Amino acid sequence: MIKNKKVLLICKESFSFPLFFIAQKLLSEGNDVGAFFIYPEESYFNKCMYNENTFYKYKEELKDVKLYGLSDLCFKFNEVCHNQSVDMSYLSKIENEYSHFKNLNLQLTSSQLTTRHYHFRNYFKYSSFAQNLNFLELGYKKVIEVVEDFKPDLILDNDNAELLRTILNEVAFNKEIPYITVDHPRYELYKIPTYCLGVRNEDSFIEEYYKCLKLKPKDLSEEYEYIFEMRKNSNIMSQEYKGTITSNYSPNSLIFATKYLVGIVIYLYNVYLKNKNFKLLKKNSILYSNPIKLFIYFLKIEFKSQYLFKKNKYFENPVKNENYVYMPLHLIPESTTFVLSPFFINELNIIEQVSKSLPIGWKLYVKEHRAMVGERSLSFYEDVKKIPNVKLVHFNYYNDPKPWIENAKGVVTITGTAAYEAAMLGKKAIVFGDLPFSLLQGVSKVRSYDELPSLIASFAEIDNIHSCAAYIAAVKNLGVEVNLTYLIPEAEAILNSNKKYNKIYSEKFESEVNKLYHFYEKAYAKYIENKYIENDSQVS
Repeated sequence: MIKNKKVLLICKESFSFPLFFIAQKLLSEGNDVGAFFIYPEESYFNKCMYNENTFYKYKEELKDVKLYGLSDLCFKFNEVCHNQSVDMSYLSKIENEYSHFKNLNLQLTSSQLTTRHYHFRNYFKYSSFAQNLNFLELGYKKVIEVVEDFKPDLILDNDNAELLRTILNEVAFNKEIPYITVDHPRYELYKIPTYCLGVRNEDSFIEEYYKCLKLKPKDLSEEYEYIFEMRKNSNIMSQEYKGTITSNYSPNSLIFATKYLVGIVIYLYNVYLKNKNFKLLKKNSILYSNPIKLFIYFLKIEFKSQYLFKKNKYFENPVKNENYVYMPLHLIPESTTFVLSPFFINELNIIEQVSKSLPIGWKLYVKEHRAMVGERSLSFYEDVKKIPNVKLVHFNYYNDPKPWIENAKGVVTITGTAAYEAAMLGKKAIVFGDLPFSLLQGVSKVRSYDELPSLIASFAEIDNIHSCAAYIAAVKNLGVEVNLTYLIPEAEAILNSNKKYNKIYSEKFESEVNKLYHFYEKAYAKYIENKYIENDSQVS
């Protein structure tokens, strides 16, 4: 139970919606609650369509919640934005004290604001060396200030992206404050707790998996049946992607695209002109997106998307009976790469290394992520197509990942769900991050490109059903079914400041909020149990 504690909620944009209701439940249990909005624009901007249901909704309707934002950080950063001087003594001290999980340069990769050189979102500025270091300095000072002021007993979150989260996780570890957020084991809607933003597997989950691995097949009969059914089904895409762009393999109609772009214009007018946030923007600051470039960016996405859905010079159909390795691309930038595998975020480089590691005669099938269609630069596709044994395949040739995986020799993905799906289908996979499903038999984590040739040469179907069953059992034992893809939009609809579009707080929604709350309670209890065991072993 989480009672009579000081609980700090970490909020950012849409992920703050369900936490609004978690805050209410925490207050009802006698807890002191704080909410820390960790993305610069959200609390810096005047109230508008962007933040009216997030930062300002908390401010106006959760009077008992102590609210923290980054408005002061933004004003300070504006002052030093063009300043080349950096307090290196402070940063050296910080790196010595707060780099348990990552050094400061690796911490910088967790934000799209400081990694413009790695992604295609040109409405953000390229950051300079001095800007990155000043952002780090101000970020650490702000996080330490919030932690020292609120003095949380525990920190709750539901995402892992952005620099302030990474900083807060380091500070929390140093001060022995449990920082709980969700990790995605990819089994149905289950979430398991992570206390390190998922940058490595928790010892408690590893121990649970190996405990379940020792069970007999009869003890895992339910899990065995699930895997048998999955292998028989024609569709294996997770429920979590239902209704999202990932599961949509059709282009937008021209009517929808037009309405969408008109909606963006209305949104940008409301945010930047009507509510006078345009004047808050500072030239060449990395903290704020450019609204004009933002509209042009979305306009280009629609045009490119319409083109790429049709027959074009970039994408090809798969060839029947061709020997290939399947490599689905990621959404860039995204925490699954920038946070979980910061050394492997250049997908073109990975494609090049994998292509050199293939057995002779094999092809590498590279498939675009549905959410990146229209967003990625066309020059990227041109560079990929220059590699003779690589084929860019039509992303909508199949409407489910199963046939891509079943017909492949194996799977290569940075940290994607395809590795989990491959293991569940009895295929081998390679990943570049420390993920829950990297424990599965047949899934190998690459630490060096030198390992690729031998790992790919070993691709074959494997009998790993007991490993898969043990994994599912471990997820069920430690995790909770939490449907964030339902919770986030539903919570937004309930919170919507435009009363005309408010939705009713339904029993289903309450049930899903309770599941998320139960997830935090269960994760906190496990943390306390592990801490007790750790302290007890030290005494012994």
